Amino acid sequence: MFVLIVGDNTETRASLEQAVDDFGLDWRLEFAADTSAAVSLADAHRVDVAAIDLRAPGVDGAALLEAIRAKYPEVVRLLLLGESQPHVAVRVLESAHRVLRKPLRAEELIDSVESVVELRDLLDSPRLKALIGSVSELPPAPNLYLNLTTVLNDPRSPASAAVNLVEQDPAMVSKVLHLCNSAFFSSGRSVSNIRAAVVRLGNENLRRLVLNSEVFSRRHGGARVDHAQLQQRALRASQLASRLLTGSSAELAATAALLSDVGMLLPGVCVPSPGVAPTPDDGPHYAEAGAYLLGLWGLPMPIVEAVASHHQPGRSRTRGFWVGGAVHVARALVASEAVDEDYLERVGMRDRLPAWRKMAEDMAAVTVA
Repeated sequence: MFVLIVGDNTETRASLEQAVDDFGLDWRLEFAADTSAAVSLADAHRVDVAAIDLRAPGVDGAALLEAIRAKYPEVVRLLLLGESQPHVAVRVLESAHRVLRKPLRAEELIDSVESVVELRDLLDSPRLKALIGSVSELPPAPNLYLNLTTVLNDPRSPASAAVNLVEQDPAMVSKVLHLCNSAFFSSGRSVSNIRAAVVRLGNENLRRLVLNSEVFSRRHGGARVDHAQLQQRALRASQLASRLLTGSSAELAATAALLSDVGMLLPGVCVPSPGVAPTPDDGPHYAEAGAYLLGLWGLPMPIVEAVASHHQPGRSRTRGFWVGGAVHVARALVASEAVDEDYLERVGMRDRLPAWRKMAEDMAAVTVA
């Protein structure tokens, strides 16, 4: 495996090389001090993993991540952040498979690479492909949401661009206004036009409401699916997940939580009852099938991974609490299901669980009221 590490890694280079040797990994580590050297190595070799410093001398991490994603989409992309870099644009996070803290530790690098590879293997399962391939009519991609995301990520777009895009779909305007005036978002005063709704909600909430409406308002999944219940649970989980993280990570968590149950819209998936372990004859788990569908739609890998593992957060082997962990906690609390406390203990967040439970209860009380 060819692993390219980009940025100033003089302090960690020796320890990384030693760890790879100690673990007996068949890895070739190459270090590039700047963007030019990184591009030369990527063009000259079949790179499997690229760990890129967001901001180092001679390195524009955001641009390099996007360039590698576009030219070499099969490369596992890891974004390295320093403690003084808490605020990162969502579009940058979406270009990476994982975010790791500097200084880069060998154990975290190894765990991240192996878990991303395992996720790819999971989503490449012949059983999963057969299930998806047998569905006569898959839920279509949320095109308005995807177009809205493109507009909001473009710094050249005027402030009115998002509203203008949504206004082209009168049915969507009606759905967004209905949700905006619901207990989830209402502040007591009715909103009757989409421009006022955007002022109240903000662009990110608008984006998530459009996504929720596009995905769950369509009658996929047949009579076995309670679409109204799925839609409400998705909104509540999204709101809660957004409060468990900060900054751009919170936005990713909110979107992933909103989509955590999307696999239930597919026929033939396993939707186990709480506390009941699925059997091999039950079909692919709805979370994994949903993640596969999101991959087909082209959603970012952090969202796909969080959806795939929200019922088993320990599978991602992340050493910190990030998008997948927030989605697991939010989805479980909203659905009144068990939270994986062993996982929370491992990532050092178990003591936060009582406060999160109270947060979920308060949100539920407001919704009911």
